[in-house]
Amino acid sequence: MNAQFPFRRRRAASAAVLLCAALSGCALPLVPLMVGGGMVGGGLIATDRRTTGTQIEDESIELKAAARARELATLGRISVTSYNRLVLITGEVPGEPEKAAIEKAVARVENVRGVVNELAVADNSTIRSRSSDLVLSAKVKATFVDAKDLQANAFKVVSERGIVYLMGRVTEREATRAAELARTVGGVEKVIRVFDILTEDELAALGRPGPVVTAPVTAPASVSSGAGR
Repeated sequence: MNAQFPFRRRRAASAAVLLCAALSGCALPLVPLMVGGGMVGGGLIATDRRTTGTQIEDESIELKAAARARELATLGRISVTSYNRLVLITGEVPGEPEKAAIEKAVARVENVRGVVNELAVADNSTIRSRSSDLVLSAKVKATFVDAKDLQANAFKVVSERGIVYLMGRVTEREATRAAELARTVGGVEKVIRVFDILTEDELAALGRPGPVVTAPVTAPASVSSGAGR
């Protein structure tokens, strides 16, 4: 039991730091709309697998897409997260027309190359639910930090109503492992992958290869997104 204590304390500390970062994330003032729900800390730019130019584009996409979404769904609560110019839209809207209109508007934002529309047609989630989602994202990210076979900074984590969305430029091995770890976190209802899949050679070419795996891992066919629980 004593041997487990430092590990648990380290995980708790990691979760606390990540939660603080999530709570202080970029949000438009006075409107129920969030931008970049999964980014943790500006200091990660040096280890990000995106180019600096792409990171700047992602920030611009989030701001522009959020502004357009706000115009179309004044009664909804919409979160916009862009990673490598692939945009994830989450939150709640009053009806299907708003959901479809927001997707079209976001797709027309400059530099957007794809949209994953996960908006729910439902009442806005409660503050308690959103707080639970922030904690859930922090726990998942802390689990990645503790893992010895993942580069935690390669992943962006977004949570909505207990559903965890994983984004990043990763290999199929990393994608499969991250999804497996996320499913072990208490409170996770479902894990949805929204990845850009790299080959191992492409990852090595970035100059920032992932952790060395000592045992071979058999992965399913490469996909860019999917769900499972």
